[in-house]
This record gives sequence, structure tokens and C-alpha cells, in this order.
Amino acid sequence: MKFRLIKNIILLSFLTAFFNSCTEAYPLVTNRFEEVIIVEANLTNELKKQEIKLTKSAKFEDEEYLSENGARVFITDDAGNQYNFTDDSEKYVSDIEFQAVPNTKYQLHINTKDGRSFESSPETLTTVTPMQSVVAAIEEKDGINGVGIRVKSFDPTGTSTYYRYEYEETYKVIAPKWRPTKIDWISSTQTPVFVPNSPDTKTCYGSKKNVELMLQSTNNLKEDRIDYLIRFINDQDYIITHRYSILVRQYIESLAAYNYYNTLKKTAASGGTIVSPTQPGFLLGNLRAVNNNSKISGYFDVCSVSTERIYFNYEDLFPGKFPPPYIIECKEFCYSTDESQVPDPCLHWGHYAEDLSLGKITYFSGTGTGFTYWVDPPCGDCTTIASNVKPPFWVDN
Repeated sequence: MKFRLIKNIILLSFLTAFFNSCTEAYPLVTNRFEEVIIVEANLTNELKKQEIKLTKSAKFEDEEYLSENGARVFITDDAGNQYNFTDDSEKYVSDIEFQAVPNTKYQLHINTKDGRSFESSPETLTTVTPMQSVVAAIEEKDGINGVGIRVKSFDPTGTSTYYRYEYEETYKVIAPKWRPTKIDWISSTQTPVFVPNSPDTKTCYGSKKNVELMLQSTNNLKEDRIDYLIRFINDQDYIITHRYSILVRQYIESLAAYNYYNTLKKTAASGGTIVSPTQPGFLLGNLRAVNNNSKISGYFDVCSVSTERIYFNYEDLFPGKFPPPYIIECKEFCYSTDESQVPDPCLHWGHYAEDLSLGKITYFSGTGTGFTYWVDPPCGDCTTIASNVKPPFWVDN
């Protein structure tokens, strides 16, 4: 998430200069461009294969970011260990599992395939402070009723102070108009055929991650105690209709890392840039070029992390209440061949064959009166809005 944010802010710098220097409309094509390596590197106290992402800043007209492939990437520590990383598509993965441990200095090294070298400043692991709990409860926010998900944490030593949070939510989606039978259109014979519908189109799982930096500091508080509303969900949001889960990650940051992320967050929120037209220079992290003048952005973050996942059903928090409406209104409709007489609910005239072949409609039922009723695809096939692959971590009631 962070490297995409950094890339977008770098792009804004070029656009800011562009719009400040012209009054006529021109195609948005980058004329002056300086490539910047963007680093996303979190070394944590989790015993696992650690990952590092290296990308290059893109021109505005580029549809996607470009990976920095073929580099030699490794981390060293002051105990004489070296941990090598292997290029794996869009990320670099450590060859072995390892974890950051207290009272040890770690340093990131990057040697690109074109001969440039970069390194980070030495960094040490932050205080290891597990979350106390993640709790979901009925709450009101800005006059709206919903579910508040709060993170609670406490460090009696008072040395954690700076916190960063991430979450990934997953929720069950059940197509409300799914039926065990569907209609396929056979184009060669121009006839409809009733066939069994796959049960894999009835139940799906949606997933979302936070899209903004979430930071907290207890620096001005009497205690190093966190009670943070990490997520609020309107009680009319369909994602909590059935079963919902959220995985929360709590990172303890150093003061330098917190200041970097906080500046990055403020810059993004204000529409500002890492590269300012009036004050040249990047938002400096802890990375620098060793044998060249190339620019590098990002941060080598050595931080402790704790995770917790919770689940809840809608009825757990709202017993006896009618569940939220589906993501779209699932009104049944049919087709009439007479344009001048389109009875309700036959809201369409013409033939359904083209819409069916294009995936614009899904069969719902026949009434025995000569009409065939349809619904919009998400109503009868959840795979149009979510994945039917059950996550490996998912636990039902």
C-alpha cells in the first residue's frame, strides 16, 4: 500500500508543475521525467520469509508502475549475518525465514543491475508490545449507527509511543436471488436451455484493505495506552449482512519512522508532493545512494508487529433486526416483445438473448404465465462482485 502512495505523490509533483505553468489544455504526457526507485521494506519480529518491494516511479501516461527487477538485495546485521533476497516477480523474498530481534542493528542494501548502489541507515527493532484486544461493538459516529471496531493496547513501560495500523477485512456474500437452475443461450440453435446452476456462484467472499496510513501517538498522553477506532461500518452496509472478519496489524514505530509516515500522510491529504516545485527535494527517508546521484524514496522499517483476527455475525450485534440491503436492488424483471405495451415488471422490450449472452442478466424464475423473470447478475451470481474461493483462514460459526 505505501509504495503505491509514494508513487502517486511523486506523480503529483509533475502535474503540479504542469498546471502551474500553463493556461491552455494539453495532453497529459510527461515531457521531463526523472526516475526514482521506490522502496517498501518492513522487517518485523515475525519469523517468516521477509519481503521487500522495489518499484520505479512511472510517467503519468503509464498505466502501471514498473518493478525494479534484477537487483541484488540483502540485509546485514551487526552480528555479522547476511540475509539474501531473491527476485520473485514484483517483490524480493528472503531465501530463508528470519526475524528481527532486539538490540541488533539491521541495514538494507540494494545493488541494481545497472550498477547503482543504495543502503539504509542502521535500524533496530522497536519495543515488542502485543495488542490487548480488537473489539467490535455497536457505536454511533457522526450521527450514523453502525459497528465500531476498536484496537486496545497498553505498554506499561511507556516506550512504544508511536503506532501504525493496517487491516484487511473479509466478508461473506450470498447472492439473494440464486437459483439451482439457470438458462444458457445456445447461439447455434437460437434456443434457451435450462441447465444446473453451479453452487459456487451462490456464496462468495469479498475482501478489502485499508487505503490510508493510520497512525497513533501517545506522546502527549499520561499513559502509553491506545483505544483506537480502526474501522467504522454503517449498519446498512451489506458487507456485514452475514459474517464479517477483520485482521488487524499493529506496528510499533520509531520516532523517525513515525515522522516519515506522518509527513507522507499529510502530504497526500493536502494534495502536496514529495518533490516540491518551489522547494526541490524529496521527503527524505532513511535510504541513500552510495556511489551515484540517483534518487531513492521509501523507508526501511524495522518494527515489531502483532496481529489479531476477529469474526462476528450480523445477528450477534443486531439480534432480531432486519439485515442491511444488498449491494444493489434485486428487482425481478422480464422482457416484452411489444414495445408499446410493456407491463410491469416487464421493464424491458425486445428479446433477452443478447443481454443473456453478454452476461447482463441472470435467470431467476418462470411464473407459468408465459413470462420469464430475470435479475441483475450480482443478485443471482456472487462471483460478479466477489470471489467464490473460500479463504484458508475463514471459520464459520
